[in-house]
Amino acid sequence: MTIEDVLALSVQGILVVIYVIGPPLGAAMAIGIALAILQAATQIQETSITFVPKLAAIAVTLIFTGRWAINHLIGYFHEVLKHFERIGG
Repeated sequence: MTIEDVLALSVQGILVVIYVIGPPLGAAMAIGIALAILQAATQIQETSITFVPKLAAIAVTLIFTGRWAINHLIGYFHEVLKHFERIGG
């Protein structure tokens, strides 16, 4: 295994992490911004109000994108195993 292989696997691993955490993180950020605007408009400054909607948004996002994320993780795992097979013989 060369340095190029290690770098390629590292970059691919970082991209897989971004793909997997991107949708739930984006949903939480969107809900957070919307609730921040709503709290600023109504002048309600309660920090616990944002927790449940963000949690619900993350759960719904994981329900819809969970299979896709797991497929990305499995694909990356297979790529790593292919490289290990090449090293082993």
